[in-house]
Amino acid sequence: MDDEQDVIALINEQGDEELFEVLFTFHSDEYAKDYIIVYPAGADFEQEVDMYPFIFHPEQNENSTEGTVDQIEDDAELAMVESKLNQFIDDLEEEE
Repeated sequence: MDDEQDVIALINEQGDEELFEVLFTFHSDEYAKDYIIVYPAGADFEQEVDMYPFIFHPEQNENSTEGTVDQIEDDAELAMVESKLNQFIDDLEEEE
């Protein structure tokens, strides 16, 4: 993981912009989709931090870092993403 994290802005249900840092992204061949896992910008990892998974639709321009996100609504798909997140965290802990 890079020392410098990507920060993205998402619009919440009230229409306010919130900043999130990207933990990681991945592609699933099974679902033929890209996913992004984010957490609130500036989160203190000394405490429990909420992670938010989304389906990620990157812009088709290879120089772009923008795109749109959708909620994951399928339970099996969400379980797959949670499994990837748990594996990512396990791998980070092994590196320490």
